[in-house]
Amino acid sequence: MSDLVVIVYPSEAKAEEVRQRLLKLQKEYLITINDAVIAIKTEAGTVKLNQLVNTTAMGAASGSFWGLLIGVLFLNPIVGVALGAASGALGGALTDFGINDAFMKELAASIQPGNAALFVLIKNMTADKVLKEIRDAGGVVLKTSLDETKEQILRDALAKAAVTETPPPSAKSA
Repeated sequence: MSDLVVIVYPSEAKAEEVRQRLLKLQKEYLITINDAVIAIKTEAGTVKLNQLVNTTAMGAASGSFWGLLIGVLFLNPIVGVALGAASGALGGALTDFGINDAFMKELAASIQPGNAALFVLIKNMTADKVLKEIRDAGGVVLKTSLDETKEQILRDALAKAAVTETPPPSAKSA
């Protein structure tokens, strides 16, 4: 079973930085990620999804290969590639991989314009080491499927980072 964690950051760049840290941790076998998507709320109020996997491009590539193969069999490889790419791209565009797009757009509609929400679907992780790597990035937990204890640990760690980022009030001289 996978766990969903959604953290809001003040910018798309900050959310992308954390996503890249998580992907690096995945290469070190500290976390297994099924999907990691950044949802950005534009100033106009629309939500744009920055997917980790582009299913349309993957579909077009695999469709081109199969179209070429079938085209060679029927002595018309050019038409086979074109039809294969078109059908593969269409199939890829209609495929929803990982976290449901409608759910992400609905949840991201509640964040402030300009902010970005990082949606991570986690299969398993070494929680203490992963948290140590992302805690300094801050962020606000929007939603999780973690149990209450783990969710509170995550909220506390990210809140500490937010407190350390805030400069202390300047002392007035008498």
